[in-house]
Amino acid sequence: MKNLTKMAGLLLCLLLGAAAQAQENKDSKYLSGAVPEVDGKVVFSKEYSIPGMSQDEVFNRLLRWMEGRLQENKNDSRVLYTNREEGQIVGMGDDWIVFSSSALSLDRTRILYQLTVVCQPEKCSFSIEKIRYIYMDGEEKYVAEEWITDKYALNKAKTKLVRGLAKWRRKTVDFADAYYQQVADALSAVDEPSPATEQAEPAKPAANEPMVIVPKKKVVAQDVQVVEEKPETVALQPEAGAAYREMAPAELTSDWMQSGTGRLVIVIGTDPFNQTVMTANAGGSLGQVDGKPVVFTILSPDQAHGQLDQVAEYVVRFYPNGATEPTVVLQCRKLPSPETPDGMPRTYIGEIVKASVLTK
Repeated sequence: MKNLTKMAGLLLCLLLGAAAQAQENKDSKYLSGAVPEVDGKVVFSKEYSIPGMSQDEVFNRLLRWMEGRLQENKNDSRVLYTNREEGQIVGMGDDWIVFSSSALSLDRTRILYQLTVVCQPEKCSFSIEKIRYIYMDGEEKYVAEEWITDKYALNKAKTKLVRGLAKWRRKTVDFADAYYQQVADALSAVDEPSPATEQAEPAKPAANEPMVIVPKKKVVAQDVQVVEEKPETVALQPEAGAAYREMAPAELTSDWMQSGTGRLVIVIGTDPFNQTVMTANAGGSLGQVDGKPVVFTILSPDQAHGQLDQVAEYVVRFYPNGATEPTVVLQCRKLPSPETPDGMPRTYIGEIVKASVLTK
């Protein structure tokens, strides 16, 4: 009997050891270097080589891809900045990463990030950076640099993932890998390839090598309408083809921004490479404070507000329901707001220093 007990114990140890070894092998791709850093910032990046493809064609394909991909999120994810001459495309994303899902529970986090593409003749680079997480309905907020890097997510020997942070690191690396593949797909033709072309496609390269894209069939990309936006005006004039006229702030009436007829979008920062865009989920309205024309924007209790607290100026855009262009764009100077009790909507008051309204 004792021998049987010893054998059972030995078998259990062997099984547990094998399971641990299998998990370690599975986690090998997530260990040291899986989360790259540039000057202390997390930046996932990939280089692509596309022999025979012009810069314009690379630009057109990736612009169409990024616009379509970010629209799938059905939120404020969008292309922020384009420059055809320099081959630059910058977008802001707001996605969900699901850790586990069952009929009884759902464990997930929001992930906010910036996408950057730089196109050149026969090649391009793609990166994902400025990654932030919003977890547990906004109760917990993290930045990638203090959450999934080698310093925090690996043990001292850098041989194992730290319990509790492992799922974040794994899923973020997988998230980046999925984006890499989507870019590769966008750079190759959508037509059905011939068998001979399929055989010519190369294997996946090492992480630090360019991914060579062999188009399945030569496709001439159609021109894409692009907004050439200057950094100093990107926040105030965000849309292509829209005609705006300046209006004196005092002439604005409540008819321009009626509650329940659209959404208010707040833009923080004028640098298109480093902007924060958020919706005032609880709405807002036009009004006056001490005789000054103002716009009230109201955040729901669960919305992050730290960045808005720190700035002195911001832009408010009003999008009527179903519209893709704002009808009102307001440059605002923040005024003191009443203290907000915990769990209550947070109201910001912006003195309108410049107003533009849609004319078409």
